[in-house]
Amino acid sequence: MDADVIIIGAGLAGLVAAHELRRKGRKVALVDQENAHNLGGQAFWSFGGLFLVNSPEQRRLGVRDSLDLAWRDWCGSAGWDRLSGPQDEDYWAKQWGRAYVEFAAGEKRHWLKDNGISLTPMVGWAERGSGRADGHGNSVPRFHVAWGTGTGVSEPFAQSAREAADDGTLTFYHRHQVDDLIVEADKVTGVTGTVLAPDNAARAMPSNRTAVGSFTLRAPAVVLATGGIGGNHELVRKYWPARLGKPPKQMITGVPAHVDGRMLDIAEQAGGRIVNRDRMWHYVEGVKNWDPVWPKHAIRILPGPSPLWLDALGRRLPYPALPGYDTVATLKYLRTTPDIAEHDHSWFIVTRDIMAKEFALSGSEQNLDITDRKKLAVFKSRLSPQPPAEVEAFRQKGEDFVTADTLEELVAKMNGLTDTPLLDAALIRRQIEDRDAQVDNPYAKDVQIQGIHNSRRYLGDRLARTTKPHKLLDPKHGPLIGIKLHTLTRKSLGGLQTDLSSRVLRPDGTVFEGLYAAGEAAGFGGGGVHGYNALEGTFLGGCIFSGLNAGRDLNGTL
Repeated sequence: MDADVIIIGAGLAGLVAAHELRRKGRKVALVDQENAHNLGGQAFWSFGGLFLVNSPEQRRLGVRDSLDLAWRDWCGSAGWDRLSGPQDEDYWAKQWGRAYVEFAAGEKRHWLKDNGISLTPMVGWAERGSGRADGHGNSVPRFHVAWGTGTGVSEPFAQSAREAADDGTLTFYHRHQVDDLIVEADKVTGVTGTVLAPDNAARAMPSNRTAVGSFTLRAPAVVLATGGIGGNHELVRKYWPARLGKPPKQMITGVPAHVDGRMLDIAEQAGGRIVNRDRMWHYVEGVKNWDPVWPKHAIRILPGPSPLWLDALGRRLPYPALPGYDTVATLKYLRTTPDIAEHDHSWFIVTRDIMAKEFALSGSEQNLDITDRKKLAVFKSRLSPQPPAEVEAFRQKGEDFVTADTLEELVAKMNGLTDTPLLDAALIRRQIEDRDAQVDNPYAKDVQIQGIHNSRRYLGDRLARTTKPHKLLDPKHGPLIGIKLHTLTRKSLGGLQTDLSSRVLRPDGTVFEGLYAAGEAAGFGGGGVHGYNALEGTFLGGCIFSGLNAGRDLNGTL
């Protein structure tokens, strides 16, 4: 045997599994098709959001949370509907959901601290919901941000892997692409694949696929932690569900190109069961990166509740398609409404004051004050009347941003960003004036204005994420800014079905001996822990929890 465990994929889930195995001195072979620069995978590039329940950070901000409330929210969001029996697609997903919420309300925060991950005092209110107590959404803010953003979450485990390599308990196999699982007597006993030519490409940049040799590795167990399909638009379109209409003709990409989904098919062909492939999580607030790292590199705007959101024809989006409320509902509306589904974009219109206080950008490289742990700079930036430097750079240099002092001038510039002018300034003015008429009182009939007032009752949002309601056409808050928004590919919500020990199951529901899956490859647990919707801050946490469960089970059974 070459190792006790082979882990395929050097992202967060694989690194956490390796870290847990290291505690018992297990020998690990860590195999990845990319070079050493990519240790940490997608997590490195993330904002570092972590879903926690009833945390000290929440309580300090006046948030009352509980396991019961979080579980109600999770069930209302997941909407699991494939539960006819133990072999159904959602059977294990729901069990994973319950286990994960218990983890987030219990062990998780202490475990993070014990492993060198600290949290900022900020708790964001993501996915504010569908407007029903029993529906999708977070009843309270739960989005905790790690100091160091994604690097602060992934680097402790990357460093653990490096140290394990130094002490001889872990061997890196970079530039090794797995092509097959070795199955003997119905048990996975190793992997075979292609050795790729050396490539010193920078982190996340495309690398060559030139074959220079082959390899075989054997071990009693294999952990598959290779991510999803977000970098492969062909697969995204293949599995795009009819309930979300037709996929956009043009999409931009929120993950590196090596997130290609190839290991999912390999595992399925070997005998593993993939479920819920029609469930996926893509954002519609994507903008093209003016300084891209990978091809079609996109950045998601994390908006506060105040931007005016218009469809491609300039009509205000209906509730719950509001900024930060219901990602999937908004995607569905934009892709299924007949007269706008042919267009691949929508629009934000904001004032400079809204942009300054309410806009954050996803990504570790877009939040350098938090990434570099410059605490004073973070507080100054979040409380400043000026936009964060990274946001201002997009306003000045991003091709999807236009700025003007008057609405008519702004709409003319917005029309200049499309092949044909689709926007009518008079229609947009009428809608804005109707909206502006609602902000003179601390109450309103407009649902979005109600939401802004509700947001400002939460201390965290009032301080750093929600500007005081004001009229968009008031020049004191200007200039006006228009942003063209695109669909940004991100996550697979389905994947290899696993039991609570992260063991992959076969189509008949039995355990596929020797094969484990963690992270996005396993639908973040069970083949679909999120169901149809995510509450956010749950992707990194899902990688951690499923990788941890895999490592713990292997430590107990090897």
